[in-house]
Amino acid sequence: GAGGGGGAAGGARGGALAVARERSVAWVGGRLRLIDQRKLPGKLEMVYIDTVEGTAAAIKSMLVRGAPAIGAAGAFALALCASQSDAPSGEALLKELRAAKDVLDASRPTAVNLSWATGHIVEFISEMAASRHFSVAEMKNEVVVEANNLAELDVRVNKRMAEYGAALVPRGANILHHCNTGALATVDIGTAIGVIYECHHTGKGVHVWVDETRPRLQGARLSAWELMRDGVPIHLIADNAAGLLMQQGKVDIVLVGADRVAANGDTANKIGTYKLAVCARENGIPFFPVVPTSTIDLATLTGEDIPIEERGSEEVTKIGDTVVAPEGCPVFNPAFDMTPAKYITGIITEEGVCYPPFSVSLRAAVDAAERRIHDDFEARIARVRGGHDQSKEVRRMPPPVVKAQKSRL
Repeated sequence: GAGGGGGAAGGARGGALAVARERSVAWVGGRLRLIDQRKLPGKLEMVYIDTVEGTAAAIKSMLVRGAPAIGAAGAFALALCASQSDAPSGEALLKELRAAKDVLDASRPTAVNLSWATGHIVEFISEMAASRHFSVAEMKNEVVVEANNLAELDVRVNKRMAEYGAALVPRGANILHHCNTGALATVDIGTAIGVIYECHHTGKGVHVWVDETRPRLQGARLSAWELMRDGVPIHLIADNAAGLLMQQGKVDIVLVGADRVAANGDTANKIGTYKLAVCARENGIPFFPVVPTSTIDLATLTGEDIPIEERGSEEVTKIGDTVVAPEGCPVFNPAFDMTPAKYITGIITEEGVCYPPFSVSLRAAVDAAERRIHDDFEARIARVRGGHDQSKEVRRMPPPVVKAQKSRL
């Protein structure tokens, strides 16, 4: 079920945080356990993975998907690498982890959370190796501990975003949502759908228009399944119906996720997001991506610098096993598009809501999050150096330092 320590701004009230469900990404019995999202909604199936290569294949095949979820999966894959390593020294272990990181990071290039999580693990072990205070066995154990801590961090971050985002949603709102951003796309709770859960369980009486999200139908297969299971009122719509609903005044707010946000606020998300943002602007509807700061890539200056993954033609020429296009038909199948910052009302993070100019507000949010993570990182290194066994302790983050700004709707 939904777990993790800490709490959202103002204190977690339960509700959206109390739904019982299996986590999409988990460390169970020394193995990585994933929900096979390709089988949903027809079958809820758990898959256990034992290798880095198996994890990379699961990410590439979209057995696991969603930027935060694949970040957690990448961290646990490094835990697998460390657990199985015969490295005779810290330096040798670090070399193996870096090689594994390269394999994992290449599995899906657009989502920055993956390289962020694997980079965090490698940096942590690099600090341990440089200190020369730790045995190889201790370092291997700490990779597992740190991967689990990153998973718990994701849950706590999602709780905070849920409360910040819910404060922006009017009572009785009709929310338009694209792709899947719920518990399946994260370790638990979700980003944009996490906001929807919070609204639903605190009595705001919201209704959700769920885009089917061609070509892989993440909205129809995953978001509709999640939301219906939780009792949220929804209607599933064809992607092409979204503009009409906005034009008719039947959408009050658009909530989406993101796979990478550039320093200027340009946002890469599932293909089809850009046209929703343009329609929202045309019809005076607020448009909010909901993203953890780990999705914000300040090293990427604009959306033009974000690599856009292209996927196979069968995703377009087939629906399930049914062929819907002529044999040999040429296909262009980008998995993501880029929404320019000018179409974005604000970006909801665990550090509050960022408004234009995004070059300033996004940096402030990232800096606040990094200070918290760095302080926790340093405290953990100090505890490990002191010989304390923290392997069973879930770290609790201090309360957010940035309060959510008032809604500008």
